[in-house]
Amino acid sequence: QVRLVESGGGLVQPGGSLRLSCAASGRIITFRAMGWYRQTPGKQRELVARIISGGSTNVADSVQGRFTITKDNAKNTVYLQMNSLRPEDTAVYYCNADLVAGKGAATYWGQGTQITVSS
Repeated sequence: QVRLVESGGGLVQPGGSLRLSCAASGRIITFRAMGWYRQTPGKQRELVARIISGGSTNVADSVQGRFTITKDNAKNTVYLQMNSLRPEDTAVYYCNADLVAGKGAATYWGQGTQITVSS
């Protein structure tokens, strides 16, 4: 059984910073991609940033230059450093992993962590 455990959400003022962490555990054989999505009420979940096997990244235009995604392969953990946060970044952030585990290839989601950017 694969688990994704997120941490690091909370309340921050505009212009502030937060760092999200997502640790994957279980019988993981290899990662295809791992990253973060976010969702606000009434809207579809959208990609924020992800790292693809091999090290390339996809980053949403709306966070380009403000958010940085990194991965510690030894810890199976992905980080999202978020700087210059704006009120429009307020959302529930979900960790996502496309990987191959003991039962084969699948997509996994974390439980979600709320980020609120407000003064």
